[in-house]
Amino acid sequence: MDFKRTVLVTGGSGFIGSHLICSLVCRHPNWRIINLDNLDYCCSPWSLESVENRTNYTLIKGDICDSLLVNHIFHTQNIDVVFHLAAKTHVETSFEAPLIFQRVNVEGTRVLLSAACHAERSLHRFIYVSTDEVYGATSQQVFDELSPLKPNNPYSATKAAAEIQVLSYWEKYKFPVIITRSNNIYGPRQFTEKVIPRFISLLQHNKKCTIQGTLPKSRHFLFVDDAVEAFLLLLEKGIVGEIYNVGSSCEVPIMHLSRELIKMVKNVPDSEVNDWLEFVPDRPRTELRYPITCEKLQQLGWRAQVTWAEGIRQTVTWYQENPDFWSDTNKDR
Repeated sequence: MDFKRTVLVTGGSGFIGSHLICSLVCRHPNWRIINLDNLDYCCSPWSLESVENRTNYTLIKGDICDSLLVNHIFHTQNIDVVFHLAAKTHVETSFEAPLIFQRVNVEGTRVLLSAACHAERSLHRFIYVSTDEVYGATSQQVFDELSPLKPNNPYSATKAAAEIQVLSYWEKYKFPVIITRSNNIYGPRQFTEKVIPRFISLLQHNKKCTIQGTLPKSRHFLFVDDAVEAFLLLLEKGIVGEIYNVGSSCEVPIMHLSRELIKMVKNVPDSEVNDWLEFVPDRPRTELRYPITCEKLQQLGWRAQVTWAEGIRQTVTWYQENPDFWSDTNKDR
């Protein structure tokens, strides 16, 4: 079959990547969607079960830092579009193993940029998915795309470094890059190291929600379907060389989040909610909040459509219906 467009998604077996791939494969049967992923611990083959047999989907298992493999893909697969999501993302782990984050997030991005830029076929778009954490934390300021970068953990530092590489290819080669900086994205199939699935998993195993430290932390949460819609809109309408915040006005204090999930998962009255909370030491550097403005993206026509109430309901329901999705016994299913 002759495909109209070939799209490479790196990290496509991860949480956000799998939702993006499912959307691309189903919406565009005349596009070929290639997933490059090393199938790390936070990936599940079942995340893409619904599309794995589709004729327009291909999985390539491999390391984003493998220059021979990545160059081979660009020289043989006629890639038109890249969504670069492959990354190490867990902040706490980045303090323990910063070199791994440096390798995957910075060197992996360099390998991919070099291969894409020097391929015989000219790329239409290279969309790099970054994070709001590159701005650093704040108590009052709202960050826009021109705000200075002040990353304050190894994870966000590597994402900022990768961004600089991406923009350098725009400046030097006019390579058609677009950068997104997203709020905390949540939804079904997210690995249990992130806060929402971690709390849900703990409660499902009759364990308490662990609250780090005593400072009043909060996060802005964006449902994964809304994030995917933003990425697809930027593919068609985003301006090359530009950066777009992708976020939500939904700011949820972590303490409120834990209480809400306790009531939803354990179905206990307010008087018993505190019985399911446990306070633990904070991580080395804690960020209180990351507020961003998304006016630039909204001018293209994007709005978050899924409310917090609906998004968290869908998320909790999915984990209740799929309690073994991330269990060790499930890996060999």
